Amino acid sequence: MIKNVAIQGIKGSFHHAVAQQYYGDNVDVNECLTFDKLVNSVLTKESDVAVMAIENSIVGSIIPNYALIDNHHLHIIGEHYLDVQHNFMALKGQSIEDIKEVHSHPMALLQCKQFLKQYPHIKLVEDTDTADVAKRIHEQQLKGIAAIASHAAAKLYDLDILADSIQTIKHNETRFIIVKTTNSVLDTSEINKASLKFELDHKRGSLAALLNVMSDCKLNLTKIQSLPKLSTLWKYSFFVDVTFDSYEQFDKARSIIEIMAEHLKVLGEYKNARV
Repeated sequence: MIKNVAIQGIKGSFHHAVAQQYYGDNVDVNECLTFDKLVNSVLTKESDVAVMAIENSIVGSIIPNYALIDNHHLHIIGEHYLDVQHNFMALKGQSIEDIKEVHSHPMALLQCKQFLKQYPHIKLVEDTDTADVAKRIHEQQLKGIAAIASHAAAKLYDLDILADSIQTIKHNETRFIIVKTTNSVLDTSEINKASLKFELDHKRGSLAALLNVMSDCKLNLTKIQSLPKLSTLWKYSFFVDVTFDSYEQFDKARSIIEIMAEHLKVLGEYKNARV
């Protein structure tokens, strides 16, 4: 039974929203301002599981989180997609013209680039968490400072939304994964997605041959991400997500990939949240 969930950020953050949607509104959360602290919370068993953003439909993969999962031998037990709506908020009674600085997570600032270009007088300041900025503005009554955060954060910290849904691409989704230190207990009949990591030799066609195996076994490749292997110059690890109709298809492909690739690692077997 899940007792508490580690989230990156504080209550009112997008990670908090995912924890509530995945485990219910009354879920207990452990607030962690960095992903390193989030992972440590799970490793020390302070938290049962953690919610971790892994990629965004606008800005792509969150590369460091792949390394955190791999290096700490975490297991992906589920995933959740969140429609991320960014809102420009500040203390009550102010207008956008009164704002001198906007503070938010670098990802949020990047996703709202076009809106912010309209206001060259506003300085962009990177911060650790969207909701934490909103909380700080409320607690310290910071005038002239705005946050980019969720509707929930504005309500929780009593701020006015001066402009809503300001992200450049209106349909803006972030994929979150649920991680823990042990494998999922799902029955194989319920599993239709997996995350893998492997390495390949520098041989012509080695990656193409492996991808052909996935295709022949009726796996659908939904994500591929390469990361340099720090211990060996110019060698790469590949992180892939695949979906399938039956676990037998995946099991067959995995047995062949184990022969073709080096250091195959199954990072998780879980339900596809897009079905």
